[in-house]
Amino acid sequence: MLMKDLRAFGKAKGWCPYFLARRMVEAANVVVYSYQYLLDPKVAGIISKELQKESVVVFDEAHNIDNVCIEALSVSVRRQTLEGARRNLSKMQQEIERFKATDAGRLRQEYNRLVEGLAQGGNLPITDAWLQNPALPDDILKEAVPGNIRKADHFLHVLRRLVQYLEGRLETENVEKELPVGFVNSINTQAGIDQKTLKFCYDRLHSLMMTLEITDTDEFLHIQTICDFATLVGTYARGFSIIIEPFDERMPHIPDPVLQLSCHDASLAIKPVFDRFQSVVITSGTLSPIDLYPRLLNFNPVVSRSFTMSLTRECICPMVLTRGSDQLPVSTKFDMRSDLGVVRNYGRLLLEMVSVVPDGVVCFFVSYSYMDGIVNSWNESGILKEIMQHKLVFIETQDVVETTLALDNYRKACDCGRGAVFFSVARGKVAEGIDFDRHYGRLVIMYGVPFQYTLSKILLARLEYLRETFQIKEGDFLTFDALRQAAQCVGRVIRSKADYGMMIFADKRYSRHDKRSKLPGWILSHLRDAHLNLSTDMALHIAREFLRKMAQPYDRTGGSSGRKTLLSQDDLERMGQGITYEMLF
Repeated sequence: MLMKDLRAFGKAKGWCPYFLARRMVEAANVVVYSYQYLLDPKVAGIISKELQKESVVVFDEAHNIDNVCIEALSVSVRRQTLEGARRNLSKMQQEIERFKATDAGRLRQEYNRLVEGLAQGGNLPITDAWLQNPALPDDILKEAVPGNIRKADHFLHVLRRLVQYLEGRLETENVEKELPVGFVNSINTQAGIDQKTLKFCYDRLHSLMMTLEITDTDEFLHIQTICDFATLVGTYARGFSIIIEPFDERMPHIPDPVLQLSCHDASLAIKPVFDRFQSVVITSGTLSPIDLYPRLLNFNPVVSRSFTMSLTRECICPMVLTRGSDQLPVSTKFDMRSDLGVVRNYGRLLLEMVSVVPDGVVCFFVSYSYMDGIVNSWNESGILKEIMQHKLVFIETQDVVETTLALDNYRKACDCGRGAVFFSVARGKVAEGIDFDRHYGRLVIMYGVPFQYTLSKILLARLEYLRETFQIKEGDFLTFDALRQAAQCVGRVIRSKADYGMMIFADKRYSRHDKRSKLPGWILSHLRDAHLNLSTDMALHIAREFLRKMAQPYDRTGGSSGRKTLLSQDDLERMGQGITYEMLF
């Protein structure tokens, strides 16, 4: 059911569409939703607890599933978080005093339940334990809550001490890194809060909010973040790091202290899904190299398959451009990216391509700062003005509204035949979620190799953990991560079998086998040896030939052989009746 239909039905019946959708999950044959509804335990405990063990779980577009798992179990605490937590605690103290005066029995009943244990007392069902607690331990709900936080007043006092301790830790001028064991010992020594108390913070807060009948949970988001942090750090001794940074390294003149509980082990979040459901499918068009994902997620696949695309014509044309027309190499390596020759050759490449490629052209850069710098250089040298004589130029920014408006106008320019160029950033919103199918994207240029910011303390800690735990080398993981992002960017241009488009990997490093081999098979199968070490003029010649070939009439039936790869609705209905077609693979 579409969202607009759900809203209209709810309005007609006087029912809330959100709760109606949650109720319909129990009866639906197919449920489509975001990863977070299953991987983030705080959300999954509300939405996904009714799913049966026999359900088939499919993670589509799962090339970034390890990052999603890590984000679900990572927590950032800033000064604003702690200030908000103090306000939340004051508000909750007022509610407790009000209940003491009007309904003290509710607080006594809660205390008795906590003495018995959260699950046995009926406050949290045992069957949902794996979903509702952010730490996902097997035994946490079967234990009795520690005596020092059973009473609501005592619990709030413990949280105040924890907030005060975290405020002190943020008052640092140097980067600090600790493992959970050392951090918990420090909390115990300085704040008098032991590991078991920390482990129960999230569930104890959940119980208290239910007792106080707090419905506006968004208002208490800050204290929930603190309790989430406490439960995770009190539960896991491995797979996490606590990193305290006084400022962002890229803006050291702006004080912005942040304490980050960073999860390094993606398997911790997905393990309950593997344990609960019989069939879990992980799939994506850019799931490459496929053998690395079982190591990252720590599971043994029953079936592992990689399929090629079934096409009736060569409608994909990937190219690796290593040098400009002047034969100077091009790359976004740190020691080359500011070179005027590289900037000029990148600009000339785009200028030559927009003069021959119709409709839409999409360019992806490795970062916002690099895109800003190179566009400014093109503007000063006059290249941007020459490009705009052929097509209009639109740019993705970090502002969602501006980017949405730019995309709308980009599509309008393509629709009216004027053609347009869209500048975007790898790992940005456009690279992950926007399709440039049909005339909206006839060419995509990937400027450089989109490596992560390698000086990030969080990334360095994760690389160290992967090396020690899963024997994954730093270089292998960084290359794997960069190439899956590059494949995701260029894959935006081809979204159906009737579509066609060109892909240019504009960096000399793509010509190396260790980099190129990590691209998905459906790209490599169309990447000819003659297209591996191109200059701008050679790429221009290949583009002309490819576009001339694609301009010929397209027989959707598969040509004289009669074999189909593009099925109509009638074909599907006939196949459902047992009449099969010979497919082209």
